Amino acid sequence: MTSRYRTPVARGAPVSIAASLVGLVFLLVGVLGFIPGITTDFSDMEFAGHESGAELFGLFQVSVLHNLVHLAFGVAGVLMARTATLARSFLLGGGVIYLVLWIYGLVVDKDSDANFVPLNTADDWLHFGLGLGMVALGIFLPRRAPGPY
Repeated sequence: MTSRYRTPVARGAPVSIAASLVGLVFLLVGVLGFIPGITTDFSDMEFAGHESGAELFGLFQVSVLHNLVHLAFGVAGVLMARTATLARSFLLGGGVIYLVLWIYGLVVDKDSDANFVPLNTADDWLHFGLGLGMVALGIFLPRRAPGPY
């Protein structure tokens, strides 16, 4: 196949556009997690673990590891948006990962070393919404752009 069928954002395929936008949001959130002021108690940020006192927007507990995971998801989303098949895989796979992370957050003792990401209740419910949203986008969005191709 020639490259005209595999151009960035898969020639306007809705699933590719969605994966690209989700990836860009993850990149933005990952960067914002490293900005004092947007991340409250920035000086209390740890590399990982429940001891990290930093919170993105004063609500979502973050650590360096947590921010790096957001950045990695963002890069994956932007790169995988280049084809509709990869975009769908990103949305479905990422959505399942976030649903598993939601369940993990519900069952983990928030004050234990097992809470290494770290997660708080706001993170848990955000992960639930992200997981459902990403899976829904991956299932229901078309893989082809509207119009003659």
